[in-house]
Amino acid sequence: MTAVEDEAGIAAPPVSFAQPDEAEPAAPPPVSFARAEDEGAEADSVPIPPPPLRGDEDLPPVPVQADPANGSDYDQAPSTFDYEPPFRPRRNPARMWTIAALLFAVVALGAVGATAWYGLPDWMPFSKPVFAEDQPGLKLDFPEKRQDRRQLANGTWFFGINGSVTNISQSQRSVPAVLVVLRDARGRIVHRAELRPAKRVLAPGESVAIYEALVPVPKSGVKAEFGWKPG
Repeated sequence: MTAVEDEAGIAAPPVSFAQPDEAEPAAPPPVSFARAEDEGAEADSVPIPPPPLRGDEDLPPVPVQADPANGSDYDQAPSTFDYEPPFRPRRNPARMWTIAALLFAVVALGAVGATAWYGLPDWMPFSKPVFAEDQPGLKLDFPEKRQDRRQLANGTWFFGINGSVTNISQSQRSVPAVLVVLRDARGRIVHRAELRPAKRVLAPGESVAIYEALVPVPKSGVKAEFGWKPG
C-alpha cells in the first residue's frame, strides 16, 4: 500500500485496494423447545374476549316449548294411522231439498186430513168455534139419559140421538141445522154429525122431535155435545 501525495504536497492516507475478506454467514440462533412450549402455554392462557352485544332483532328466535300437560306437538298432530272410512259420501244439495220437500208435503197432507176429519184443536187461537151462537127464541133439549150408545152384534158402535127443538118465542122461528159432536175421555173431538129437523119453521110454543142413529161411530166417542151448526 503506497501513500499518495496531492498537489499541495500533503500526503494522503494510504488507500488499500486489497479486497476485504468476505464475512462468513452468521449461524442461526439455537432453537429452544422449552421457550416454544412456554410461549404456547402463554398463548393458550390468553382470555378470549366475549362476542359483542347485539340488539333484540339480531337474537335468534326462542323455541316454543310444548306444554307437558297437553302433550307435545307431535302427540297432538293427527296420526297417519288413524281410522278413516273407505269413502266419504258425496253431498247432493238437490237430492236433500227434494227429500225435504217430500217430507213437508206428507206432513202437510196429513195435517189437512186430520183437520178435515177431526177439526182444528180447541187450543189453537185461530180455530173456529165448534158451535154457532145461540138462536134467540129456540131451545135445544137433548138429555144425556135419553142418548143411546152401545156396540152392535157385528162389532160396530151405535149412537142413538133422541131430543127436540122448541120455539119459546112469541113468533115463528126458522130452525137451523143441529150439530152433534162426540168427544173422547180426554175431551178431543172424534166424530161430527149434522142433524136436520123434520120441520124447518116452528110456530110459537111448537116443538119438533129429532131422532137420529149414527152408525158407525168411534169407540172412543163417549160424550155427546149438541149445538147449532156454524154457517
